[in-house]
Amino acid sequence: MIYIVDFGSQVTQLIARRVREVGVYCEIVSNKKLLNKIKVMKPTGLIFSGGPASVHKSRTPKIDQKIFSLNIPILGICYGMQLIVHQLGGKVEISNEREFGKTLITHTNKSKLFQNIRLKKKQHYVWMSHGDKAIKLPIDFRTIAKSKNSKFAGIENKKLNIYGLQFHPEVVHTHQGEKIIKNFIINICKAKPTWSMQNYLKIQVAKIKTKVGKNHVICGLSGGVDSMVTAAIISKAINKQLTCIYVDTGLMRLNETEEVHNLFKKYFKSKLIIVNAKSRFLTSLKGVSDPEKKRKIIGNLFINIFNTESKKISKAKFLAQGTIYPDIIESQSFHGGPTSVIKSHHNVGGLPKEMKLGLVEPLQELFKDEVRRLGKELKLPKEFIQRHPFPGPGLGIRVLSDITKEKVQMLQQADKIYIDEIKAANLYREIWQAFAVLLPVRTVGVMGDQRSYEFVCGLRAVTSVDGMTADFFPFSGEFLSKVSTRIINEVKGINRVVYDTTSKPPGTIEWE
Repeated sequence: MIYIVDFGSQVTQLIARRVREVGVYCEIVSNKKLLNKIKVMKPTGLIFSGGPASVHKSRTPKIDQKIFSLNIPILGICYGMQLIVHQLGGKVEISNEREFGKTLITHTNKSKLFQNIRLKKKQHYVWMSHGDKAIKLPIDFRTIAKSKNSKFAGIENKKLNIYGLQFHPEVVHTHQGEKIIKNFIINICKAKPTWSMQNYLKIQVAKIKTKVGKNHVICGLSGGVDSMVTAAIISKAINKQLTCIYVDTGLMRLNETEEVHNLFKKYFKSKLIIVNAKSRFLTSLKGVSDPEKKRKIIGNLFINIFNTESKKISKAKFLAQGTIYPDIIESQSFHGGPTSVIKSHHNVGGLPKEMKLGLVEPLQELFKDEVRRLGKELKLPKEFIQRHPFPGPGLGIRVLSDITKEKVQMLQQADKIYIDEIKAANLYREIWQAFAVLLPVRTVGVMGDQRSYEFVCGLRAVTSVDGMTADFFPFSGEFLSKVSTRIINEVKGINRVVYDTTSKPPGTIEWE
């Protein structure tokens, strides 16, 4: 067991993901509940996350001082390291030279934390994101790495088994960061790698059986990876007590309803109900442009439809949702940490205050790549588990203005052309997510020797592992030209196509 103490970093869950990759079970807890958690079960190690706070502020989150005397190995990351330095008698100051992004560090002393790290002239690249920095270490601490702006980029106290890193080893931008976390978990904490997706599946099946009992569950099926895996794991747990409901919002991808129906019929034994609600969603969204309002409207209507359908199922007491970790961390302060809210998600941000159904969310601790691995463990077909992510609100948040039937149809056609060309070029598996958006602007063009004044289509494609960070996919100019030509020629109403080259961060993957 590893406890990860959340101090509000947007990438706290990536630490959990790295620990799981090593094969060790972990839980994320708040600093306020840590001591009580330790009294119930003493962990093999502790990891303090980064966060937006500063040790100089009066209300800054702290660690109970008793924690440092319990002989539990500790790794502090960014703010977590600064907190260790501050509380153990060192000194942290607000730096005039902040470090953000890719940074070269130099290893100054050998350490178990850096065992088997490949170096070039005792150096390697890491990802920094901090304004404060340590300028004096506590007694018995020594530096193990430095950067241009900080002589304490890595620290350790071998006697107390406490380590600190000013950089973030959990993000993919830190070279060999996964090795650093593995060194802490296996070599320093002496944890045994016994956790696996197979074990996770067994635990979730048991939890679902206990929670649901003899009641019935309805599951919202969108055709995406998350909802399919959710349906599969619940079906495994309670068999015929599950009814899947597919709501055709009119905001789905082209031919989505037919594809979902055919795939479900072929691979699932549970009951599937298809609800045609196109006109209801379009009417409710008429004249609404604000993305948060759209999400709330879509979420509320979606749940209302479920409530209506649940009345037709005598024992329906629970609603299953494919909520995953990134949805939660971007939507609310997680586990009591001071995390900033980025945006609300359909699953976690659009629910009514008084919902008539209880929630079953078996994927809420998993990242997208883990969901795919779970799908493989469930023996789901590749057509399900390899599909690109698709947002709960569908094309409602990809039409970047008020929604009309005509705009949705334009976007469906453009998106279909784009994805078809990606598949034809054998690039679909290399890309984590690709989609088109319809921009809220019109541009002048010339088509058939005549002036046109039509919409702009934006294309987005990213590479990622977990959806928390992402880079744009480097298409060739030839490919983009081919897609652009097809869209302009074949989709009436679009006369210009652009490609989005923004990474995450600073942008998000979806535009809204």
